[in-house]
Amino acid sequence: MSEPVGWDVAEKVGVRIADRFGDRDASGGSYRHDDLTADFEELTAEAEVLVSEATGLVSQSGPARARVTDRAGWVQANVASFQRMLAPLTDRLSDRMPKSAAAAKVTRALTGVEVGVLLGWMSTRVLGQYDLLIVDDDTATEQDLVYYVGPNVVALEQRFRFPPRQFRLWLALHEVTHRAQFTGVPWLRGHFLSLVGASLGSIEPDPKRFVSALRRAAEEVRAGRNPLDEGGLVALLATAEQQELLARIGGLMSLLEGHGDITMDRAGADRIPSAPRFGRVLHQRRAQASAPAKLVQKVIGLDAKLKQYEQGERFIEAVEAEGGPGYLARAWERPEHLPTLAEIRDPAAWMRRVVAPVPGGAAAAS
Repeated sequence: MSEPVGWDVAEKVGVRIADRFGDRDASGGSYRHDDLTADFEELTAEAEVLVSEATGLVSQSGPARARVTDRAGWVQANVASFQRMLAPLTDRLSDRMPKSAAAAKVTRALTGVEVGVLLGWMSTRVLGQYDLLIVDDDTATEQDLVYYVGPNVVALEQRFRFPPRQFRLWLALHEVTHRAQFTGVPWLRGHFLSLVGASLGSIEPDPKRFVSALRRAAEEVRAGRNPLDEGGLVALLATAEQQELLARIGGLMSLLEGHGDITMDRAGADRIPSAPRFGRVLHQRRAQASAPAKLVQKVIGLDAKLKQYEQGERFIEAVEAEGGPGYLARAWERPEHLPTLAEIRDPAAWMRRVVAPVPGGAAAAS
């Protein structure tokens, strides 16, 4: 079988794009790697304690490991993660590769370029990331890491005169919260990966579906709606079955992102007085993206992801206003208690389905 994605091409293209922007923001590209590493190792450990106290989630996978990288390093790490994550799809696509060796080579190169451009562009924006993909023991040292993209962090600190220690702890709190979610809730990682795997495994490459998706997009435009608003091209091309899976994934991601943002604010309240300003600046940074950048964000579904933060926060606030943190904790009890995307947008529907815990006693059966 011929690999349908040129991962080596993706890495080369992504690194080249990342390097092109690498010296532009952070004092000639010198972002003091050793100093940042020491800072983030200390602050990630501090964040882990604060998150555990704020959420009650305790990692079952040992202490969090921080890794400071440059943009090119982030691209390389994510090429490896994409290759692992997309395996259910790429294995099936291998059978559909052109029989001609020359045509297959061109196809691999083109898909590699597309992935590389995407990751190269994203490397200029991302500040931190928790890599939740755990696939095999042979590469365990390169998995379950909390990444910080040094040049991007320093660039923002310098541009907006952020207090570095506060800003770095603020970032660490968000990423460590995600790690606490996936390593403190025993079933969550496997459940999430099974949803992603089922979604990718259900994709059937079909030109007719692509034409049908374009027709639906045109209808959305005529109705005054942006067809890319609800998840980018992936959602637009999805079948009814895939849409259901995407809705479940979207509900879970909204919960996780909203929980991450709220925990970040609560856990660091006494230590990060500049946190409200950090949040305002990053929100403005996203809103002021250039027209090409906004188009890319729409196409890849990043705008939908940004909505997840806001919707997830509103969901959590509504649930806790009704029954306190103990009510929200029911979501972590088992997969059936996770909110759907519709319930994220209608918290009362989730609360009707998942009954609040009895005050002073065990949770009522749902």
